Amino acid sequence: MINSMTGFASAKGELAPWRWNWELRGVNGKGLDMRLRVPDWLDGLEAGLRKQLALSVARGNITLTLRVTKGEDNGGARINIATMGMMLEALAAVEKEAIARGMTLAPSRASDLLPLRGMFDASAAEEDTAPLVSQIKAEFGGLVAGFAEMRASEGAVLFTVMNEQLSRIEVLTAQAADLAEARKGAVADALRSNLAKVLDNTDAGGGVDPGRVAQELAMLAVKSDVTEEIDRLGAHVEATRDLLAKGGTVGRKLDFLMQEFNREANTLCSKAQSVDLTAVGLELKAVIDQMREQVQNVE
Repeated sequence: MINSMTGFASAKGELAPWRWNWELRGVNGKGLDMRLRVPDWLDGLEAGLRKQLALSVARGNITLTLRVTKGEDNGGARINIATMGMMLEALAAVEKEAIARGMTLAPSRASDLLPLRGMFDASAAEEDTAPLVSQIKAEFGGLVAGFAEMRASEGAVLFTVMNEQLSRIEVLTAQAADLAEARKGAVADALRSNLAKVLDNTDAGGGVDPGRVAQELAMLAVKSDVTEEIDRLGAHVEATRDLLAKGGTVGRKLDFLMQEFNREANTLCSKAQSVDLTAVGLELKAVIDQMREQVQNVE
């Protein structure tokens, strides 16, 4: 099955006297961009989480936010007042500059500042955080599993929607083929009329140039023949179905196929020479555009 790049998961954990909560979010992206916001005083944590997360996602903009706080039974841990003062002054300067530029920032929370290095005094900083890091890493797998489950669920919806759109494209392509076959008589009449004009012009100029006549006929035939476009649309439908059935990280390939679909539909419209065939071509373009929007969500 295919996966969506959109997903969300949250969880809480505790290892006395520490508590933590985290959120994992994913949205569309051309490649893989992972942004981890974790306390920098937990040595080795970010690298471990990043490596574990990279095993489960291949594409998308991924944001992980982890907040760790310490309970009342903190063993004498104290906030470093000097560091806190500098942080608050820096925050005030940022907010002042933002206001001067006409920007509004989200309200800051104490939980955003406490995880920063230096916010606790030396006695807190010297505390062994290895068990905490180990426990957080152990529970991270559950968060990632929940995130992956949501992306798979969203992918199942995309799979259904896109298959329905493919079926519609298949029906419209068959209609285009029927209309192209039905208009052959009209196209032949138009070719004969254009040929008569060419012959009249060449006779008035002193004779018929067989090469010029053949060239004109060939150009007119090419401009009206949509067989190749219809055949390629059918081939693209089959290729897209194969990719959806295969699953995995097929988003880039599907996006390329959407471009090819659109190219053939555009050419079909330009060659239509028929109100009915043009209408089918325009509907094809609309369905292809809708499917392309869905493809943007596929991992």
